[in-house]
Amino acid sequence: MNQLSSRLVVVSNRLPVVLEGKPGQWSIRPGSGGLVTALSPILRNRGGLWIGWVGTSDTIDIPGIKTVLGPASEASGYRLLPVFLSEEEVRLFYQGFSNEIIWPLFHDLQTRCRFEPDYWRAYGEVNRKFARVVLRHAREQDFLWIHDYHLIPLASMLEDSPKQLRCAFFLHIPFPPADIFLKLPWRKELVGALLRYRFLAFQTERDLRHFLQSLKALFPDSRAHREGDLFRIDADGRTLRAGSFPISIDYRDFDTLAQSRDVRRRTREIREKHGHRKLLLGVDRLDYTKGILERLQAFRRFLELHPEQRGKVTLVQLVVPSRQDVEAYRSLKEEIEKLVSRINGAYTEMGWVPVVYLYQALDRPGLVALYQAAEVALVTSLKDGMNLVAKEFCACHPGRDGVLVLSEFAGAAVQMGREALQVNPYDLEGMAEAIHRAVEMPEDERRRRMGRLRARIRQQDVFWWVDSFLRASSDQVLENFPEADLPPLVSPRSSSPLRGGKGSSGTIGRRDACSLLRLPPHP
Repeated sequence: MNQLSSRLVVVSNRLPVVLEGKPGQWSIRPGSGGLVTALSPILRNRGGLWIGWVGTSDTIDIPGIKTVLGPASEASGYRLLPVFLSEEEVRLFYQGFSNEIIWPLFHDLQTRCRFEPDYWRAYGEVNRKFARVVLRHAREQDFLWIHDYHLIPLASMLEDSPKQLRCAFFLHIPFPPADIFLKLPWRKELVGALLRYRFLAFQTERDLRHFLQSLKALFPDSRAHREGDLFRIDADGRTLRAGSFPISIDYRDFDTLAQSRDVRRRTREIREKHGHRKLLLGVDRLDYTKGILERLQAFRRFLELHPEQRGKVTLVQLVVPSRQDVEAYRSLKEEIEKLVSRINGAYTEMGWVPVVYLYQALDRPGLVALYQAAEVALVTSLKDGMNLVAKEFCACHPGRDGVLVLSEFAGAAVQMGREALQVNPYDLEGMAEAIHRAVEMPEDERRRRMGRLRARIRQQDVFWWVDSFLRASSDQVLENFPEADLPPLVSPRSSSPLRGGKGSSGTIGRRDACSLLRLPPHP
């Protein structure tokens, strides 16, 4: 085996850049989010690949799109390899199977599913298109880290290749209980596809347990045995490992930005604008899984039950536009706006509006300032794989003066539930009382809870997540890769190595994430 051929190849639905413009006038801007933040420095250090959809169905200007991706690859330090989808493929694969079947089903909302056979066929065809790009560019023994529900069948479409491609998979959304998952007409095919990976990772142990329940129902002869923090699975003539790895945020980045002069100024302006009332905050992408309507109803109930709080608290609800071409999301937006109007119509007083509704995307400093200005964050999703808003809010409170109200059905509750106020988002009166407890919480209790939450996120940040995943997958998946002495990984915002040690910010651990792959130096 050529030792210089082993690389990390990331495959996700979208590339880590955003394509803007039109044919002949394309431009590229960097993507955002924890996944890009965590994986970009590793790929830059190793010279790896990132494969994904370009985000547009405009296939008439493929040469032009590739032209702007070339400089973007050079700037990022790793190759960006596009997958092109037609308008029909976007409709059937992305809007159809991904977002009208898997998304609602995996969030326990099966009544919203449309089990169209054409969606399933498109799902397979698009995954084969991804597979062709992978096979065109991957080398013998490359390690593929495949992300999320759009690409579950990908490993099964690569296994007949003569190249020895090692595949690991991370599911960013929840895995549903068996009695819900088994409603999927293509249930056995999907679980069978997951068995083609050498390593499976879920956000929480609850998600892993749900997967094992469906596996047992569909493959009765399967066996799962715990081995330390992982499970060894024997099913359908295959052996693989699986574990839970809760994703996180770049804590240091949020904490540093929250203490910057510009953000502190914006924070003061927000508080002054609202008359220094206590601010409750909801930050959500427009989606029916986020429980926005239920949260607004609970806030209305809070005002009904505690009239003494009227004029003293304001709910700021930020909704980030999403999937505006989908009817269910347009309807949800209308329902939210009607409910906000009814609440404000019933309770507004001179100089005070109970709900401030923002339908927009904020720049990063503006969002951090809003986090910092709020005394209480309401993260009350009906179901969530993790929900990073909960972690971002805590990272933006260096004064430890915030309170987190958190849905027990969010993956974040596994790590943060003890110090947050956990709620059942379907229990409106329970949420109303949690809001009251949050706004009345004594200062010493607020600081104690937030201090512990911040410490946990600092220790288990996004780099810890990458490190944990690669340690587990390298031990189980890449045991035959050659050892190598590598320089320490450099943080994307620092010229110094990321050091290990409990409580260190941005830690990668005793070995850097690249050496965990046991890869030779990049030529």
